[in-house]
Amino acid sequence: MPRPAPNQSSPREDDYSLKETSPNLGGGRVSRGDKLTTAFDLVEQMHYLYVRVVKAKELPGKEGSGFCDPYVEVKVGNFKGSTKNIEKNSNPVWNQVFAFSKDRLQFSFVEVSVKDKDGGKDEIMGVVLFDLNEVPNRVPPDSPLAPQWYRLADRKGGKEKGELMLAVWMGTQADESFTEAWQSDAAGVSAEALAGIRSKVYISPKLWYLRVNVIQAHDLVPSDRTRNEVYVKASLGLVVSKTRFPQARTLNPFWNEDLMFVASEPFDEPLVLTVENRVAANREETLGRFVISLQDVERRLENRSVSAKWYNLEKTSGEQKKEVKFISRIHLRICLDGGYHVLDEATHFSTDFRPTMKHLWKPTIGVLELGIIDAHDLLVKERKDGRRNTDAYCVAKYGVKWIRTRTIIDSSSPRWNEQYTWEVYDPCTVITVGVFDNSHLQGGDKAAGSKDTIIGKVRIRLSTLETGRIYTHSYPLLFMDSSGLKKMGEIQLSVRFSCSSLLNVLNVYAQPLLPKMHYVQPLSMYQVNSLRHQATKIVSARLSRAEPSLRREVVEYMLDVGSHMFSMRRTKANYFRIVEVLSGLKIAMKWFNEICLWKNPFTTVLIHILFLLLALFPELILPLVFFYLLVIGIWRYRRRPRHPPHMEVRLSLPDTVVHDELAEEFDSFPTSQQAEIIKLRYDRIRSVASRIQALMGDLATQGERLQALLSWRDPRATALCMFFCFTAGVMFLFIPFRVFLLLAVLYVLRHPRLRHRMPSVPLSFFKRLPARTDCMF
Repeated sequence: MPRPAPNQSSPREDDYSLKETSPNLGGGRVSRGDKLTTAFDLVEQMHYLYVRVVKAKELPGKEGSGFCDPYVEVKVGNFKGSTKNIEKNSNPVWNQVFAFSKDRLQFSFVEVSVKDKDGGKDEIMGVVLFDLNEVPNRVPPDSPLAPQWYRLADRKGGKEKGELMLAVWMGTQADESFTEAWQSDAAGVSAEALAGIRSKVYISPKLWYLRVNVIQAHDLVPSDRTRNEVYVKASLGLVVSKTRFPQARTLNPFWNEDLMFVASEPFDEPLVLTVENRVAANREETLGRFVISLQDVERRLENRSVSAKWYNLEKTSGEQKKEVKFISRIHLRICLDGGYHVLDEATHFSTDFRPTMKHLWKPTIGVLELGIIDAHDLLVKERKDGRRNTDAYCVAKYGVKWIRTRTIIDSSSPRWNEQYTWEVYDPCTVITVGVFDNSHLQGGDKAAGSKDTIIGKVRIRLSTLETGRIYTHSYPLLFMDSSGLKKMGEIQLSVRFSCSSLLNVLNVYAQPLLPKMHYVQPLSMYQVNSLRHQATKIVSARLSRAEPSLRREVVEYMLDVGSHMFSMRRTKANYFRIVEVLSGLKIAMKWFNEICLWKNPFTTVLIHILFLLLALFPELILPLVFFYLLVIGIWRYRRRPRHPPHMEVRLSLPDTVVHDELAEEFDSFPTSQQAEIIKLRYDRIRSVASRIQALMGDLATQGERLQALLSWRDPRATALCMFFCFTAGVMFLFIPFRVFLLLAVLYVLRHPRLRHRMPSVPLSFFKRLPARTDCMF
């Protein structure tokens, strides 16, 4: 498996590199070192002409009927927008806002005309003209400009009957009217599709783990008493889970097995449990059924015992009602666990670790601000209508909050300049930003059943950001499919992580990564993967029903739904990550071998003297080790990373795989191969290999976390490590090594009553260290 040399950099890799930029943030009033936060200070200002059409009064009616069907048309040069038409009303109310980009204004006046809707040519009822040089400027947080009444006039200046209430001003995208305004950039979009291109904020549904402990059943009445292969089938919505067959084949079977589900508020779907008996190879007999609403299920916040209850099993509706002397029952323990964090992302690049119940949340430690400035040279396939430009929009996810920017129509270099804010509870999290092409606006490929085209995404780990600093970079948008790696363009982002107390941030590094329940009552790896699959299905289904819709393919791409599937490319990449981690040990062994061979006599003599000193004074061993690590950290501080990590092409090995391996990576699961035998073998190999891939990735992650102690990738973690090294080095100058060794052995061999199930502070700190997993794609 060949791999490029570490020091070699090809022109293609340079094209995929991160580029620092210097945008004119906040209209030039904010520098990247400025810690004073203002509205929209992480994006460039975009100036707009705003026209608010409120209402009209005393409009003249048509001859004969006395009524009119008025609407207002706002025209600036070649751009014009219209309000909705109100039928048979001489005093209509519209209250609509129009925004025209100042960069595209080619005329010096605004024409606002009131027209009467007619089957033929619409009649102009009056006009109001504004000189752009006389339009006032408004800068938030100023109060909105009060609309005024204007007398309608004809084009020659003569007075007409009727008045129009308007407000006209110059502003920026920070204006509160910008989000809901009609924009000149979307002049070609139909009124029905206009709501689907505006920026919106979405909140993921509140998810719970539902635990169903199936204990036993009593007094079952099967039709064939000779076959007692009884099991319990539980279903929540479309998710079905079954227990194993009991060891004792009796009419009072015992299971004591947990079935786990993901439930979302407001708990519309009930839990249905069915006791079935397998009477033949492909035929089951229903022995009873039980339905319970999740609103009636007990909720627990910690690892406390939930009381088990006996429930009566109802007969199916198809059976004849007959008088019975007893009823079959089932013994269950059902609860909603609010102490877990419901994982819908991989833990290596998760955006949130909070438990479900808000009472268990810890205080916020800071604020994350993201400015989505613009994109360049976006690349998409040519459509049937001959257009090559995109209708691009961005989606960003952090925690339960999703944001979607407005869609920029027909542009390969869109400018969004939108700024968003998130509360931060844990710095060891990742924000994900994706770019997509809206495929549901116009003709051609813009069909109702088509999917939004994926352009690329960016991940930024918060722990790698310095507090209070503004990072402005242009990130390459990389996308991998069966044809290979493609650069789909670049996106320019500005990021700032601010915190009020550095001590609170440093304190988080000593806390467990996940909530307490994950360690007190841990879930198996199979349960974690199954529950994550359920959670992603629920989130994607809920957000796809919002208005405007955040489509299923967008949500699944942002959540990396297929990241656990087997990939030969990822397997090779994880293998080389392990090799790179172990390279330090190889270098140390080579150096020690050179010492033994006296290749450098002076160094060898110094090492002999050092060994003699340590043998005579063993208490100096640990202080020297910690001071040596401290010196390495100080030496590497000069070469610490100056920018956030991004998708590394060299790390992901896109150029070392052949076409068949890429076809296998992006093949469906189960495979689409025709031969049945090949299908079974192929899926079995992929299933086993995906576990090996995950194991290799975990090993590489642990090694990279060890390297991150002194790499300054996470400046706060490295500073804590260096402070510990200094403290430990000073402490071991006064504590004899033999005393430390005795205390360490006693601590390791301590009584079980002195132990607790929560991870230790060093282990929690180590798990929070950044790895390079979030730099892979």
